[in-house]
Amino acid sequence: MMYGLDAPMESIVNSLKLLADETRLRLLLLLGREELSVLEIQEILGMGQSRISSHLGQLRRGGLLTDRRAGKNVYYALSPALRAPEWAGILEAGGRTLGEAGRDARALDLVLAKRRDRAREYFDQLAGRFGRTYCPGRSWEGLGHLLLALVPAQVIVDMGAGEGTVAQLLARRARKVIAVDNSEKMVEFGGELARRHGFENLEYRLGDMEEPPVAEGSADLVVFSQALHHAASPARAVAAAWRILRPGGRIAVLDLLQHQFEQARELYADTWLGFSELDLHGFLQGAGFGSVEVGVVARDEQNPQFQTVFATALKSGGDAGGAP
Repeated sequence: MMYGLDAPMESIVNSLKLLADETRLRLLLLLGREELSVLEIQEILGMGQSRISSHLGQLRRGGLLTDRRAGKNVYYALSPALRAPEWAGILEAGGRTLGEAGRDARALDLVLAKRRDRAREYFDQLAGRFGRTYCPGRSWEGLGHLLLALVPAQVIVDMGAGEGTVAQLLARRARKVIAVDNSEKMVEFGGELARRHGFENLEYRLGDMEEPPVAEGSADLVVFSQALHHAASPARAVAAAWRILRPGGRIAVLDLLQHQFEQARELYADTWLGFSELDLHGFLQGAGFGSVEVGVVARDEQNPQFQTVFATALKSGGDAGGAP
């Protein structure tokens, strides 16, 4: 069990040995802030359940943790003894040596935000039911047109636009849409399609999403629709979006949640196997965006059961830009 620093030396040494492991120290630092379930710890650390459970078991047997069961979940917390000032100081000192401590803290904040977000829980349930039960007049296409009608007349940049399906939908309401893609054939095909459908406010431009051919501070909205996982550097692509947005402009990212379907690299030319919510939060915050919101919005029932994550954020401050 866990003892104070006035305990026999053997007990103190055994406790310090448990604290010496980097993964166990990360666990203790997290649980020092909040009681967490195994699933929440998995999400924060990005490790497998067996590895986490093994470390939690060692810490519990050593008296460093307590656990309680709530339904199907088991929640872990620091033992009262480990919260004593002398041990808290040791944990704090150990945390300063961990390079992952800052990342873990941000991931914990996201997990705790999910707990508080009851609207998100409702949306997850709705996403699982929508379309299963017939309702006259209800369809994703109809809902899409309804939402597009609420989009203000603004300048929108569709990054990695492909043939421009999303760009053409947005062009029905936007003042101007710039569709950026690095494939000459896609740009040629999309441009011809736009001309055929009479979209005079839709322009296709050949270029890379990390260095888009768009003037700085000229866009109101930048959209990445299932495109960011094709970028060589997603962080640079998000930073480029920040540069071309006007102050008060918004970025919207729709992409795959991080997965293990390796065949996607060959089947779909994917560079990245999706992104975790923490990854997207980090890209946006690192680029200078504020009011960052990230969450899973859809789950496929068929294998490999891809999940879709949506992120949005705002660029604040500064003067307005010029023409795009």
